[in-house]
Amino acid sequence: MAKRKTVRVGVIGCGQIGTRHIQNYRQMGNVEIVAVADISARARRAGAEAAGGALALADFRELLAMDEIEAVDVCLHNNLHAPVSIAAMEAGKHVYCEKPMAGSYADALAMHRTARRRRRKLAIQLYTLFLPETKVARHMIEAGALGRPYFARSVGFRRRGRSFVDGYGSRDFVDRDVSAGGALYDVGVYHIAQMLHLLGNPAPRTVTGSTYQELEMYPDRRRKSRYSVEELGLGYVRLAGGVTLVIEESWAIHLGSLGAGCIAGHKAGLTFEPLTLHTTTDDVEVDAAVQVKQTDTRWRQVYPGYAAYESAQHHWVATLDGTAAEPIDSGAVALNVMLISEGIYLSQQLGREVTAAEVAKRSKSSALKV
Repeated sequence: MAKRKTVRVGVIGCGQIGTRHIQNYRQMGNVEIVAVADISARARRAGAEAAGGALALADFRELLAMDEIEAVDVCLHNNLHAPVSIAAMEAGKHVYCEKPMAGSYADALAMHRTARRRRRKLAIQLYTLFLPETKVARHMIEAGALGRPYFARSVGFRRRGRSFVDGYGSRDFVDRDVSAGGALYDVGVYHIAQMLHLLGNPAPRTVTGSTYQELEMYPDRRRKSRYSVEELGLGYVRLAGGVTLVIEESWAIHLGSLGAGCIAGHKAGLTFEPLTLHTTTDDVEVDAAVQVKQTDTRWRQVYPGYAAYESAQHHWVATLDGTAAEPIDSGAVALNVMLISEGIYLSQQLGREVTAAEVAKRSKSSALKV
């Protein structure tokens, strides 16, 4: 087997998520972290150490000016994703960016267009696209096991798991000026992206939605946090091809469960966690457990290129070194997730259904200056 190309990257943002990305890169044999950047001296020193002695920089622009870096990993707050990612692509770098793609659809679209114009690769950290359940479900759908999919449900549940106010994470996650959104942007993006990916990423046509911030919280944490985002996001989306997507995403709700995500076709359906096939055979209803772990293990052994789909970061590196036979365009999926999420916010604001064209027209940049 030919030796894989060494991919030289720079990491912008050395907080909790950035450190995790650095640790993941260090486990890959063909990635060299050349430099890290963070405005915090402590964070950038820690990031450089975790990266094995990478150059530590205070200004991300210095990192972008380094010719030896071909790709950057952007691990910043949501409203910084677009300006830094766009600057990186304008500097000739490929970009892997944390989710959500940006703070607004307008900013995400600007990222997408910059990638196309500058002919740069743009990937978004959407780990759910590479889960064993997702890979097995996608194989079954593409093989025709479900027939024609026409309904999907995206679900995310936390009974009481709001950032900061419920005891973990930073208050930046619940300040709209920084995060741009709450439950939908924090974890909803993963579940919506998973369903769009499995459906073939059909274009959104219309969105109806509601958001809520209803549950009590510790008064001092409410005050300190400037809590201004949703704890519950709900949506009803009409997609191209006559497919309907229902969205239920909770950071906090007085229920024991919201159920499971699912996809239904005219021949069969799938529910997730655990992956289960539902169909009718010889006029008998059948619910069958899908052997995800066994299948995933076998595929690892028999398909030489399967390692390129191990995780979002593995796939990103495989896309850069040319070993991903069929690259997954996570940027295109993330862009539709942004349109749907902002459509839910706009629908809540206007009290009615909105079209995709209307969301795009009304969307404004929420990006912070860098």
